Amino acid sequence: MTTTTATTDTPTTAADRVTVLGLGTMGSAIATTFVERGYRTTVWNRTAGKSAPLVAVGATVAATAAEAVAASPLVVVCLLDGAAVDEVLASVDDVVAGKVLVNLTSGSPAQARANERWAGERGAEYIDGKLMGDPPYVGTPNFTVLLSGSRSAFDAHESALRVLGGVGYHGEDPGFAAVEFMAQVAMGYEMLIGFLHVLKLARAEGGDVTEFAERFAGSLAAYPPLLTGIAKAVASGEHPPDLGPLRVQAALMDDMIGHRESAGVEAVRMRQVKELMDRRIADGHGEQGFSSLFELLAKEG
Repeated sequence: MTTTTATTDTPTTAADRVTVLGLGTMGSAIATTFVERGYRTTVWNRTAGKSAPLVAVGATVAATAAEAVAASPLVVVCLLDGAAVDEVLASVDDVVAGKVLVNLTSGSPAQARANERWAGERGAEYIDGKLMGDPPYVGTPNFTVLLSGSRSAFDAHESALRVLGGVGYHGEDPGFAAVEFMAQVAMGYEMLIGFLHVLKLARAEGGDVTEFAERFAGSLAAYPPLLTGIAKAVASGEHPPDLGPLRVQAALMDDMIGHRESAGVEAVRMRQVKELMDRRIADGHGEQGFSSLFELLAKEG
């Protein structure tokens, strides 16, 4: 493949230009979406061969990351990990002034804040982003981009960012998108590991796990108001008996633990819940609800 050189010819408007650094599966989907939506898209990837499909649909390939950054006011970074981001940013140190960097690479809130400091020291604006969805869904309502960081940069490039899917802006602290992402993903894992344990229990008792899953799916409609109610209780510090008073719930937990153990199913999480309930009751809060267990979750000291 012949690598073409990125140019800085001025398009109809500067907002029509975007650069994408990183052409893995996700980065390629992002770049393709920009091209298809009419953006003059410059791309760069460490392995040049990955650029070929983008050239075929109309992207311009830059020979270096620095050349790619120089080509556009908006630079989208989508690499393997934070170490790769650090390496690429070091190579564009001299050309980022005046640019808006949108880093869509997975990473921690601390990394996002460090990247913002790096960008600010070099005269660039920084937005951190986290992606919720698979590459085939980029550019559709089934793909969500969580963003945080420079408000002025977000306002200036919101229309371009929205071509990727649904956008949620979580404030000027660049770490907030990562906080939201990690919380959302963690909630999924917490729920799903609990679901697997319950399926184990259902099977141990001779139940049909598929039929149980169908019935439980029908029960999920009751959870959104419960979740928002618990969150409001945590925010206010007032804990009504959401699932019933803790003194009643604690008795139920004994039955649940006993049932699991008799069927040979792990009961560690249920024992943890019972321990928290017992502590809360002992502190005189037996009439409060499940939300009040939050008060015992903070680290001491």
